[in-house]
Amino acid sequence: MTATGAAPPAVGERAPELVLPDQRGELVRLSEVVADRHALVVFFPFAFSSICTGELLDIQLNIDEFVNDKVQVLAVSCDSTYSLRAWAAHEGYRFPLLSDFWPHGRAARDWGVFDETSGRARRGTFLVDPSQTVRWSLQLGTGQTREVGVLHRAVRDL
Repeated sequence: MTATGAAPPAVGERAPELVLPDQRGELVRLSEVVADRHALVVFFPFAFSSICTGELLDIQLNIDEFVNDKVQVLAVSCDSTYSLRAWAAHEGYRFPLLSDFWPHGRAARDWGVFDETSGRARRGTFLVDPSQTVRWSLQLGTGQTREVGVLHRAVRDL
């Protein structure tokens, strides 16, 4: 268990459903995304922060590896759709940035990665297969950076 009351889904467990608006306000459903491919679900604390910007730019620079017919990256934070839209436009992100703004942090809580003290998502990363089962996961503490090489290895053999 975490401070959120829920533990992150373990490898081999069913991933919680996600139904969140992206940066354009369009609803994205995890169950629909994984109907025909894997999803790399990347929770991050805040748009426009230096570590989060660097992590998502690493994904963007390698977009063909993270968005293709085998996998779709879904980045999730508690920021509003307006903030995520501005950030995506500023950085040129070409993948969905999902807003867990309201009810604040519900998805992050469901996934066991919500930090109640700071009101933000922690860095949790989950590879979910077409049966909506978690196949790989990584959780990091505050201030730690996801190395893009780790994400490459997670999706390499799909």
